[in-house]
Amino acid sequence: MYAIIQDGGHQYRVEQGQKIRIELRPVATGDTLTFGQVCLLGGEGSPRVGAPYVTGARVEGKVTCADLGGEKVFPATYRTRKHSRRRVGHRQHYTEVLITNIVG
Repeated sequence: MYAIIQDGGHQYRVEQGQKIRIELRPVATGDTLTFGQVCLLGGEGSPRVGAPYVTGARVEGKVTCADLGGEKVFPATYRTRKHSRRRVGHRQHYTEVLITNIVG
């Protein structure tokens, strides 16, 4: 069984036992999260599509890493004929969640 959930303005396709990285939130490692905004439930038979969310469905997960640093990105700014260059680094932080149960 799989589900499409919405969290933090992003949609994720999740299955039981899968790890996902969501936007950083103030939780501790080992806490339990419940995602109530389930857009679609699929698997055996025909999928259940919500309008906008499936009623009574939820996805439960356990926080495995509360503050996970992502890959460092270096956006560069360059202006021609001005002798101006700028390179600034940015590292996005995530919360890693292990999906434990899909209820629907």
